Amino acid sequence: MTTKKHPLRGATVADVARQAGVSKAQAARALGGYGSVSEEVQTRVTQAAETLGYRPNELARSMNTGRSNTIGVIVGDIENPHFGLALRGMADVARQAGFHLLLSNSDETVEEEREAVRVMLDKRVDGIIVAPCSSLAHDNDHLKQVLAEGRALMTFDRSVEGLEVETIQANFLTVAKEATQLLLNAGHQRIAYLSSMRIATAYSHSVPLGPTPVAQRVKGMIDAHHEAGKVLDPALVRLNAINNDGIEQLLTELFALPEPPSALIASDNLIAMGILRGLAKRGLRVPEDISFVMYDDFPWTELMTPALTVVAQPVYEMGREAARRLICHIRQQPAGALPVFESWMVVRGSIGKKRAAD
Repeated sequence: MTTKKHPLRGATVADVARQAGVSKAQAARALGGYGSVSEEVQTRVTQAAETLGYRPNELARSMNTGRSNTIGVIVGDIENPHFGLALRGMADVARQAGFHLLLSNSDETVEEEREAVRVMLDKRVDGIIVAPCSSLAHDNDHLKQVLAEGRALMTFDRSVEGLEVETIQANFLTVAKEATQLLLNAGHQRIAYLSSMRIATAYSHSVPLGPTPVAQRVKGMIDAHHEAGKVLDPALVRLNAINNDGIEQLLTELFALPEPPSALIASDNLIAMGILRGLAKRGLRVPEDISFVMYDDFPWTELMTPALTVVAQPVYEMGREAARRLICHIRQQPAGALPVFESWMVVRGSIGKKRAAD
């Protein structure tokens, strides 16, 4: 005769109520943190829950309280250390406030971002922080849906046209101009900028880039050229550098121009590594053959020979502030004035004088 095995069952609210000698309704209120119970009942229920190893049903709790104590975070590329550092800041603040993070990767596509939002709303997150793939209003109905369902929402790094929510992002206009001026002063007339931002056509100065960091950076480059009595060639602004193959293709196109660039600016850490790989493949040395600047500052940039000149930004602090403000909105508490996060130049050894024509 065989014995039928039953799956292990966790302790329920009813079990805790019996152990504590209180009603199920009292136990539910004490465990869920809603309604009111006496101090004695709260103590008995808490002790009973610890004795039985009770774990709350988070879905049931969220239905009772309207809160899940969960924040959804959607970023473009989890492999990018920029987002990793921001997430660390968000997680540190969330944990201290009793919240957990639910993380999703959009691969910088609107379709994946839309699906991530759907899943997070189904999971009943209290709010969402998103680094939107697109800043165009017509691409972001799914973010409007977050607000329509009464959830808190913040955007990170980029804002969205017509979406009335707070955005945590660094100011790049001044520093982009400064970086370009450093290169111009070193004799570089042809300065290229590469970014993973997706657009449907080749860049031109009439193509709208929306309220994005890329728009600020390109504007800073244009302004620096204008002050120097020059014009930034739009062929030197290359977007859609979405992976290593894409970066390699853009480098091939840039170096095939009648007047190829003598300086390159990378929009982020991953773009920078792809560019440096492509330069090494071509036997080009930094800064002897080509000058190089990148956005974001990470420890590896100082270990290069030469150490890389970068534009730094307070990414960890930005992540912390995004989580802090979202939690304030969830709790319907004042968050205070939105801070301005400035970026700054860290000049090292990757900018050299432009070589005379052979």
